[in-house]
Amino acid sequence: MADAFSLQKVLETFRSCLGEKKEVYVKYYLAGWQELVSFMNTLGNVFSFISKDVVSKIQILENLLTGENGSHYVTVQSMVKYELENDLVDITKRGNHPESGCRTLLRLHRALRWLELFLDSLRTSKEDGKTSVMCLDAYNESLAQHHPWLIRKAVGVAFCALPGRDTFFEVMNAGDHAQVVALLGESLPLISEVYQITEDLYAKNNLLELP
Repeated sequence: MADAFSLQKVLETFRSCLGEKKEVYVKYYLAGWQELVSFMNTLGNVFSFISKDVVSKIQILENLLTGENGSHYVTVQSMVKYELENDLVDITKRGNHPESGCRTLLRLHRALRWLELFLDSLRTSKEDGKTSVMCLDAYNESLAQHHPWLIRKAVGVAFCALPGRDTFFEVMNAGDHAQVVALLGESLPLISEVYQITEDLYAKNNLLELP
């Protein structure tokens, strides 16, 4: 199956994501997300409420990247600079730019934190570790604060249906448990660095709470 999820691909895309001056390349950021969507979809419908939203956000950013102003969207840094300088971001309330690159990427950025925390819990978990608890803890620490109560409730129920730890290790397509843990150990610091660079950039420009 050509489209099978591969943890190795996640590692490669997030490694390509960072430039020499720590610029974050949007093309590879989205490619990394495509891999993570593939991971979520491998596990059935449990993550569909998140993966569907992610897919629509990826599409918006891909359209910006290939559009007439695409040269401004090559890196996250250039996108933020361009959109702010040209008043293309709704800063305090929803207005004319509901699909600005800055707002769209912020939604992916928040979801990336959830996945990073969850995968790290998996990496360090014991054999009897409950994936539903790991996933919910990661969600509560990240995405939950941006979701209304009803969604949070539904998410809690959905995560109860998560398969066990062994299934997660199998869908990583990276060998035995020890190999998966090692590859996660290589991949997660890269994802974390991309997350932190984006977080700092957004914080500096007061963009972390875009409506």
